[in-house]
Amino acid sequence: MTTNAQETLYKNCTIDLSLYLKDKNDLLAIKECQKAANALREYGILLVKDPRVTEKDNSQFIDLMEDYFAQPLEIKLKDSRPDIGYQVGVTPEFMETPKCHRDPNCQDIISRMPEESRPLISSGPDVKWRFFWRIGELPKETKFPQLNAEPVIPDTFKNIWPTIMSQWGNQLNQAILTVAEMTSVGLGLPANTLPDLAKNGPHLLAPTGSDLNKYGKLNTILAGFHYDLNFLTIHGKSRFPGLNIWPRNGSIKVPVKIPDGYLFVQAGKQLEWLTGGEIMAGYHEVIVTEDTIKAIENAKKTQPDRPLWRISSTFFLHIASDNSLETLVSCKPNLKLYPTILAGDQVKHELGLIELLKED
Repeated sequence: MTTNAQETLYKNCTIDLSLYLKDKNDLLAIKECQKAANALREYGILLVKDPRVTEKDNSQFIDLMEDYFAQPLEIKLKDSRPDIGYQVGVTPEFMETPKCHRDPNCQDIISRMPEESRPLISSGPDVKWRFFWRIGELPKETKFPQLNAEPVIPDTFKNIWPTIMSQWGNQLNQAILTVAEMTSVGLGLPANTLPDLAKNGPHLLAPTGSDLNKYGKLNTILAGFHYDLNFLTIHGKSRFPGLNIWPRNGSIKVPVKIPDGYLFVQAGKQLEWLTGGEIMAGYHEVIVTEDTIKAIENAKKTQPDRPLWRISSTFFLHIASDNSLETLVSCKPNLKLYPTILAGDQVKHELGLIELLKED
């Protein structure tokens, strides 16, 4: 994608939350809500400026996760919970399989892309690790206890883990809930529509960790081509580039470069479901690019004593497991593609497709 085209994309998708936070009824704030909804419709992404979010907390969080993932294998595996589909705690490398390399619909999407914009095709599980840390209140009752389990606190970091993880996770949570509220307004719905559906959802601060000492070679796939199964995903800035996205209104691959002080948002499958496909879940991949390698070389020179791991500063907002996914009143229903289903059943089905959880 050309620089000019990328600048146009970012211009159309950049949202300032401060206008809405200052006065939700102000005309400029309402226009910003409409811009957010339109950007999600047209591109499936947002670049968000939130005055409540600090880069210092993101940096502290990434430091912690670098130290965590740099631990020996046997220590990390104590935090793994495979019996509940790894929905809290750590997911080891080679466990999550991108469904796109064997899904006919996904293969069709890739085949229609220009050759130069196609993703790298994975042939097996991702090399990335992941940690899921629960954010927000759990439901008092649920049909889906696997998806709403108690958090795991690593022994090595038990004195600082809950504070640092929750501090950063809560910042991302409040930012993405504001985006959900603004999107509701932009779709012509009451402001609380989408946030209420997400109340007591299984929200997760979900950093990935990729060992760049082992997997730092050009064109290594860290996370294969996929969409997110949840409602909305928000990212802080990573220290190593490599995230590529495919905007909805075209098949052009765009390397993501989050400006300082901004957060990056992508639509997930649950939002696609709720809007009957009016907003589509965004496809993306994480690979080792030439810019990644430059960042690796710089890190080796400037911070030779730090772990060389790529950490994603990722947060997944979910619709509450026991709430139904059904088309919002402002959108046209497509019951063939998006039948009414409990959010928890949709998540369990998706986890089965990426081989993290066996369906009942």
